[in-house]
Amino acid sequence: MLYLLASLLLRPLARVLLRTRVTGREHVPASGPVILASNHLSFIDSMVIPLSAPRRVRYLAKAEYFTTPGLGGWVTRTLFSALGALPVERETSRAAQAALDTALAVLHDGDAFGIYPEGTRSRDGRLARGKTGVAWLALTADCPVVPVAVCGTDRVQPIGATWPRPHRVTVTFGEPLTFPEHRGRARNGRARREVTDRIMVAIAELSGQEKAGWGDPREAA
Repeated sequence: MLYLLASLLLRPLARVLLRTRVTGREHVPASGPVILASNHLSFIDSMVIPLSAPRRVRYLAKAEYFTTPGLGGWVTRTLFSALGALPVERETSRAAQAALDTALAVLHDGDAFGIYPEGTRSRDGRLARGKTGVAWLALTADCPVVPVAVCGTDRVQPIGATWPRPHRVTVTFGEPLTFPEHRGRARNGRARREVTDRIMVAIAELSGQEKAGWGDPREAA
């Protein structure tokens, strides 16, 4: 109920303030487990993408976002909670695997899960080579991956900015990717690398970003 209410209130607001233009919604499966893998430019990506998708998308969010004091903390906590974000600790020794386990539980429940394969926001606008956790999730859950590209969110809320500012944002959902040739190979490092690079190439094609740290281009082809 809280999610539906937030969507009804925030989607029109996002269209007005961010002039959000969304394409490719039809590529997101209407039901069943699916991963939405996106580039990452701003803190607000985890709000913009769920508000642009045709179904609920769960994200992991730093636990600090749910505990920050003050008005800004209350706004962030309220928005993230309404949109279904899941708090996760990052400083523990098992943080990475715990995050993947939480994401896998979302997919096993038949829900959509959003992830940033780069692992962190881009500070220069370029697209970093993805980490293989996204491939582990896709192969373990045996579900499709929809590549997503966001553009303009870094102008709405640059790194270090406290409050957003008006700017046009675009969100593009690409065609789902499946990996039947690697089914059952989630523990194979080469398979995870190949799947991850294929996902990142699809994101790069949608976003038009320059690649950073990809090494030999043939490795990501």
